[in-house]
Amino acid sequence: MNLTKRIIPCLDIDKGRVVKGIKFKNIVDAGDPVEVAKRYDEEGADELVMLDITASSEYRDIIYDTIEQIASEVFIPLTVGGGVRKLEDIRKLLRSGADKVSINTAAVEEPSFVKNAAETFGSQCIVIAIDAKSSNATSSGWEVVTYGGRNKTKKDVIDWCTLVEELGAGEILITSMDRDGTKKGYDNLLNRSISDSISIPIIASGGAGSLVHLVDGVLDGRAEAVLAASIFHFGELTIKEVKNEFQRSDIPVRNIT
Repeated sequence: MNLTKRIIPCLDIDKGRVVKGIKFKNIVDAGDPVEVAKRYDEEGADELVMLDITASSEYRDIIYDTIEQIASEVFIPLTVGGGVRKLEDIRKLLRSGADKVSINTAAVEEPSFVKNAAETFGSQCIVIAIDAKSSNATSSGWEVVTYGGRNKTKKDVIDWCTLVEELGAGEILITSMDRDGTKKGYDNLLNRSISDSISIPIIASGGAGSLVHLVDGVLDGRAEAVLAASIFHFGELTIKEVKNEFQRSDIPVRNIT
């Protein structure tokens, strides 16, 4: 089955603004989320991912309002994450206009949350976001980290991916902490190792800096979708350029505008 591969811009949100950093640090402003989302919709992005990177309670209402505004302006699937800890959080995000909800730290701290979320809202709504870092402490060589990489969990990334699939997750968003923001390319060995171990789709994240990186993320990394932020936010590449390159590389894509 030759499924189309997805191109997904990522909007990291801090205090109601799109921001971008390197390895989760050195944050710079990248624009208004509604305007940025509209541009990507018009350019032909397949989906959007929006992550509330501060996720503090004082800004939570801003996020709901932003989701509602984006959902009213764009016509592609929207995944929202950041600080999702309860079923009620998921319910509110879906009611605000999200199509899927991304869970990260709460899943690690309470794996049963994944099962409950999938049973309540359906696997198709539940994306498990995983931040992976190279480590000698695990058999695969990658460890699950949380809180922006500050907390080492001692969980093996491959084992964790296998478990969340069993618990009912519909998709995995895997970010290489070692590559994030570096523009050195995805960690395709990491992504390929995960893809070979599970049957649900993976979204590759962390390190995209060129057309070659995006193509390799699909062909070498075996990802079903590739996510990028700064190369799109700052105009280095357009969605159309990526899709044209995918076609030249015999990678199936949808709706080139």
